[in-house]
Amino acid sequence: MQAYITPERIANSIRQQRSQYKGAFLIVEGEGDNLLYRNFIDRNGCQIQVAFGKENVLNVFDILGHDHQGVLAIVDADFWRLENIAPANPQIFITDTHDLETMLLQSPALDKFLGEYGSHAKIKAFEKQHGNLRDVLLENGANLGYLLWYSLKNDLALKFDDKLSFFSKFITKDTLTIDIKKMLTTVKNHAQKFALSEQVMEKGMNNLKSPDHDLWQVCCGHHLMAILAIGLQKAIGSDDLKEVKPEIVEKNLRLAYEFIHFMKTQLYQAIKNWEFANPTFKVLLATT
Repeated sequence: MQAYITPERIANSIRQQRSQYKGAFLIVEGEGDNLLYRNFIDRNGCQIQVAFGKENVLNVFDILGHDHQGVLAIVDADFWRLENIAPANPQIFITDTHDLETMLLQSPALDKFLGEYGSHAKIKAFEKQHGNLRDVLLENGANLGYLLWYSLKNDLALKFDDKLSFFSKFITKDTLTIDIKKMLTTVKNHAQKFALSEQVMEKGMNNLKSPDHDLWQVCCGHHLMAILAIGLQKAIGSDDLKEVKPEIVEKNLRLAYEFIHFMKTQLYQAIKNWEFANPTFKVLLATT
């Protein structure tokens, strides 16, 4: 089904519906975005279209051309802020942090989630020894983030699996720290890029690093979810949670993320500003 939902098909659908439907269209990257944002929109005034990928979202706007009245989109910032890239269309909005998942982790939804799935005693002991849990996630996830960024900038096509068996090869369960050498070997081998020099990869990563970087822009949310899932198995959770997978963590964080959390984001304010400038369209739920 996903293969048939092309940018052309989405653009044509919007054009065909426009004669009958006078509301707004919100285009998002994936189903996870849809599952979250649909809780925050006025469904009588706005329809969500899932484009299955950031490039597809951008292509929809290219195809629509000037026929984009009442059409807006939310895409992951990814590394755009670090590269000083802004959306080409003012009706395309980006997440406050690297992606939707990091927005969830930055918010109080993480604390709510940990209250349900984490061990209070273990979290307290972990933070006493290693520091704030969010900081630990960011500091270690940044290694993966910089490697991903290096790969993208150099067209290396390195692959990062979403399975815990992949991340467990280089993440220490007790401390949630990343062994850089093992990480480089694991990622390189997973992508079958055996000829790549790990020394060159590490140097490339390090050249991208800067103390001025906001790690919420560097870290990929899916990587942080995997680190958190590993932590729940032992360091900050119960042994009974060995079956907790990153996708389960993401699902429960979405459920814990409330409209009031979203209202405090730059993304929310940007959409409100768009609504003010386009008063005939309604996207977000009304607040009391």
